[in-house]
Amino acid sequence: MSQHAHYRAAHPLIFVFTHYVNLISMIGLAFTGFFIHYPFFVWSMGLARSIHFMLMFILIINLTARIILSFWVKDALLLGSNVVDTDIKNWLPQKENKHQFLETVKYYLFLRKEHVISGKYGSLQKTAYLATIPITYAMAYTGFALYGPAQHWALAPFFNAGTAAVGGLMAMRMIHYFGMWIIIVFTMVHAYLANIHGIAPTKIMFAWVETKPEGH
Repeated sequence: MSQHAHYRAAHPLIFVFTHYVNLISMIGLAFTGFFIHYPFFVWSMGLARSIHFMLMFILIINLTARIILSFWVKDALLLGSNVVDTDIKNWLPQKENKHQFLETVKYYLFLRKEHVISGKYGSLQKTAYLATIPITYAMAYTGFALYGPAQHWALAPFFNAGTAAVGGLMAMRMIHYFGMWIIIVFTMVHAYLANIHGIAPTKIMFAWVETKPEGH
């Protein structure tokens, strides 16, 4: 993200809050998930599983709420601008991002010196962020599919059908496990690229502290 985006009009407090919930939930899910996969210290497996599923519910509710909020919460659409509109427009095609995807990739591969001019989110950012939505829902589905056979609940057939389609519980467990690594790698890359030019993005997303662009 450009330095020009690190101000409150571009990051409303409600989105800072949902970002916090995402981060805390994902850290807890990764920790309990690793423990469930391979208990690396003495702890209650039942408690680990309960916390794991509770955090998954929180993450899904938070993601769904974030999607709904994007239709009525307003924030900046262009870098360096305080002109706001509904956030959903940041996720739709924008003329500022047209023909910029490959140029953005080149910039992050150090094949281009100048940062690409774009909307609030660059083409690569927008694509990556949107991809996390189906991935997160898929992780919830695979997790509940693994949990389902031990429970007598109304939705069990829905999850059991998916388990049968992929070839059984072991295949579903592998999908869930590698899906976790996709999210972990994405989070690491996201944190690196967001702060590649300094910690201004971290300051606005964790402390809601604005950073003025150079020359202002």
